[in-house]
Amino acid sequence: MTYGLLNTSDSNHSKWLARQEAIIASLRCQPFLLVVRPQLDDPLNSQRLLDQLKVLHDAGLRHVEVAWSSHVGWRRFVREIQGCCPGFHLGAASVVAMEALQDLHELDLAYAMAPCWDLALVGAARDRGQLLIPGVLSPTEVQQTTAFGCRLVKLFPAVTVGVAYWKRLEAPMGPLPFVVAAGGLATSDLSGWLGAGHDAVALGRRAIGDPAVGDHAVDPDLLGWLNGSPTSA
Repeated sequence: MTYGLLNTSDSNHSKWLARQEAIIASLRCQPFLLVVRPQLDDPLNSQRLLDQLKVLHDAGLRHVEVAWSSHVGWRRFVREIQGCCPGFHLGAASVVAMEALQDLHELDLAYAMAPCWDLALVGAARDRGQLLIPGVLSPTEVQQTTAFGCRLVKLFPAVTVGVAYWKRLEAPMGPLPFVVAAGGLATSDLSGWLGAGHDAVALGRRAIGDPAVGDHAVDPDLLGWLNGSPTSA
């Protein structure tokens, strides 16, 4: 199946393609993304999360996604990150609603990720020149997203299929898109999943603790990994 470009201007389609290539190039330099979920009704929690992000920014972390929320404080929190951590390639995570696309536009976020393959939502983002990276799990979803023109996808939840799954798809399906493994992984999984053929890995609260339950410590293993990892410019 081939998905058409009936509602996409040439300029927006070109921007969509360029944004895919840009994030792929950046992730090739540092194949890791951190996903954070701020407690937007708790100012102290949000501040502690910002403090954690500053530590990681100074340690060389480059890719951070903030889980999208319709909460009025979400955009404010993202702007605070943009102000104090200018070296981040900042995106949105867990995008499942059309209204999120306006937030992406207003904040000038270069990319976002969805937990699933939603043709209407990914298509609407493409038509606006925005990059929404779809989540995939089955071979059918991989085929459909590739036919749509997606050059990178998120394997989610990766932990449910195991580290060898993606490589096994190559034999029957041929060349696969750039893939970010996400869902249920820890810092200790980075080397194994990257070594098994995944192009990048996304981690969540297991990498930075959970301020909501009083855990404010950044994983020292993550700091060590960043210390030995090349960073994007």
